[in-house]
Amino acid sequence: MTEFMKTVLIYSGGLDSTVLLAHMKSAGYEVYALSVNYGQRHRCELEKATEICANMNISHNIADLSAIQPLIAGSSLTSPHIEVAEGHYTESNMKSTVVPNRNMILLAIATGHAISIGAAEVAYAAHSGDHAIYPDCRNEFADAMSAAMQLCDWKYIALNRPFVNWTKADIVSRGAELEVPFGKTWSCYKGEALHCGRCGTCIERREAFDLAGVADPTIYANNAPSIDSLRANSWRLT
Repeated sequence: MTEFMKTVLIYSGGLDSTVLLAHMKSAGYEVYALSVNYGQRHRCELEKATEICANMNISHNIADLSAIQPLIAGSSLTSPHIEVAEGHYTESNMKSTVVPNRNMILLAIATGHAISIGAAEVAYAAHSGDHAIYPDCRNEFADAMSAAMQLCDWKYIALNRPFVNWTKADIVSRGAELEVPFGKTWSCYKGEALHCGRCGTCIERREAFDLAGVADPTIYANNAPSIDSLRANSWRLT
């Protein structure tokens, strides 16, 4: 195994990062999955991440940064006092889900881990559908972080974004090819017993399966709108 194949993957237990995990494993990468507990409302995703990595025989660590939650509590994902918005991703209703500087925090921890274990790169599942309302999902941010990562140590650390030009439907299609256990992944921001089917990330998940023509195995709450209703209300991604 050559050194450049050793990779730290920022892994949430969600759909995108699970497909990336399977995608990189199938390509021969030596993957070390890293999840982060930053006090997120939907930290049930960490349990899913642990289960999936165990089933795939992937090394998995969880960095416990939960103590920072009060410092980044201006988001519905980190504050119990702010409701998670429902509906499609739009600038007006989804800014409440922005966790201040989350990707910089995750990338910094993953880079330190990569350096400590002799990995040559950090990978994460950024894709073309990532939304402009998230400042730290912009290509300009990722390019700047990539440059900083190359300067933070004597050894070169690359930032790998294999899905950066893929749509979420493309990711679902690839996951179906790899027989990814979609039903075990977690997307919902509300973090309840079942996916709500109504928040932005649930709707985006449902649309991706629909666009890809792949059966969605996710169990949604009883009050979730049907996919036909989502189509009728023009909540499909453009």
